[in-house]
Amino acid sequence: MRNLILIGVGGLSVLTAAYIWIATQHWYHTIPGVAQTGPMNFHFAKDVGLAYLASGVALIWAGVKHDKSAGICGASWLVLHALFHIWIWFHRGTPADLVSLTNLIGIQMPAFAGFISAVNLKSERANT
Repeated sequence: MRNLILIGVGGLSVLTAAYIWIATQHWYHTIPGVAQTGPMNFHFAKDVGLAYLASGVALIWAGVKHDKSAGICGASWLVLHALFHIWIWFHRGTPADLVSLTNLIGIQMPAFAGFISAVNLKSERANT
């Protein structure tokens, strides 16, 4: 099950990377809260897309190869990003709105699910 979670979160991250990279303007204007962070910056947005890509590939690798280290590395950026968004949420006055829901479902839940799965992954090498 952990492997499927890693592959799923990794796949979601790769899809997010593709969306940000290919349709940057659409992503900026469509995802709740993104446009509230400031003016559109294509360079920064594509950097975020590349971070998602690196995390996603590492998580998929971890799920396929039962590689705990790759899973933890892949989930690390996602968890730091999730924690930053929780910090932002507290500084917004902890509102229960569409931005908060989008963050919970699209950022926090996948990040923590991936990280917990990676930390609890048993390496195939340990079983041989």
